Amino acid sequence: MNTAHDDISGGHLRSNIGLEVLVQDVMSKDVISIQKYESIRHVADILSEKNISGLPVVDKEKKVIGIITQADILSMLGMRKGHTFKDLLKHMMGEQLPERKLGDIVGDIMTSPAATIKPNANIAEAAQVMDEKKIRRLAVVDDRNRLIGIISRADILKAVLRKLK
Repeated sequence: MNTAHDDISGGHLRSNIGLEVLVQDVMSKDVISIQKYESIRHVADILSEKNISGLPVVDKEKKVIGIITQADILSMLGMRKGHTFKDLLKHMMGEQLPERKLGDIVGDIMTSPAATIKPNANIAEAAQVMDEKKIRRLAVVDDRNRLIGIISRADILKAVLRKLK
């Protein structure tokens, strides 16, 4: 039985659909990023306000050096798999935090290096990287590793569905 995930990482994308659509055609270009010295609390605020689940971490030259996600923050707080971001917010508002405090910086808990992809790659390649690394998004970088966009599994799925119509 094929699931949507199987279709994205396998069958449909290995057909012409995944090869003819480029990452640059479906990526989000207005990407919010953060630097490694920013506070975890600031990241949590951005994720909550913008209703997103992760942010690329860049240096002063906009080169991608990592990624920070809701899962990284939940893990830092000792939250178990299955907890939601709302659980995290409740935890931040009143419950005692574990040893680490939200004053810690992004660089302490970000995933580094971040998985990246070039804009001229096709979406089948992007889906394969996401599947292999078990991640939901890829930072899109230029030849100097500078952030120019982000592509998510949802972006890929939308592109495939548009092509199937």
